[in-house]
Amino acid sequence: MARIGIQLMMLKEHVAQQGLLPVLERVRETGFEVVEVSQIPLSEENLVALETAREQLGIEVAAISATTSLPPGGEGPTLRDDLALHVEHARRAGTRMIRIGMMPTSALRSREAFDAFVAEVDGYAEQLATEGISLSYHNHHVEFARVDGTTLLEKLRAGAPHLRYEIDCHWVQRGGRDPERTLAEFAGVLDLVHLKDHRIALPSAEVLDARDARDRETWERYWGGDIVQFAEVGEGTLDWRPVIEQALASGAHHLLIEQDRTYGRDIWESLAASRAHLVALGYEGIITTGGRR
Repeated sequence: MARIGIQLMMLKEHVAQQGLLPVLERVRETGFEVVEVSQIPLSEENLVALETAREQLGIEVAAISATTSLPPGGEGPTLRDDLALHVEHARRAGTRMIRIGMMPTSALRSREAFDAFVAEVDGYAEQLATEGISLSYHNHHVEFARVDGTTLLEKLRAGAPHLRYEIDCHWVQRGGRDPERTLAEFAGVLDLVHLKDHRIALPSAEVLDARDARDRETWERYWGGDIVQFAEVGEGTLDWRPVIEQALASGAHHLLIEQDRTYGRDIWESLAASRAHLVALGYEGIITTGGRR
């Protein structure tokens, strides 16, 4: 059965301050049982916390995160150098899924660099499959850029047949595509979905005053970027019932709430609001084992 959970990236500061296990206890109290691990270091302490949370709290890890390579000066394990370690981490976390949050920016330098990334990531996906682990790629909006009439996402799918996908609904919308239709297009290779809403924000009084004062820089910063915000599920523009139904029909195993920014709102309040909307839509049964659908 598919499950709805949350992306732990949203709580990385809480983890840094309090430790992972107390945060997972709060996650459980908030009404979630499934987490995806991203931007949380898989140290021995955190791996033990995940094992304890699974045994004592019933927390399930949907997937852990990986990168193919690091930028100059970067630190941490990579699939290129530490694939066996990622397998060990996945098994200790109790998941059979690893996801890549984004391609290295170096892959965007040229067609040849992108093609090399595609071949490389397909190789990792093939190797991990022999260990019983799937490798998924998480999209942003840049993958909808066209090269010779074909989007980068289409080129990735064609060139990496062993790769699976994590479709992020917000970034699909921001890339000019329809989330429901995109999820349908990825039926059969879809393991994970990010439930991230897309909000259009009205200008603040300060922004309007700046425009009246002919402060073009402030206005253009709002009009060109800040007008689009991340939102709690149900508080943005996406129609979630058909999106979720298509995700389930396309074979997604885990649907993860994610909100990159909350704009001053407490993250726990944001998570509760997203959960409440999904419960109102009838999805409590795939959020908690005690719920019904």
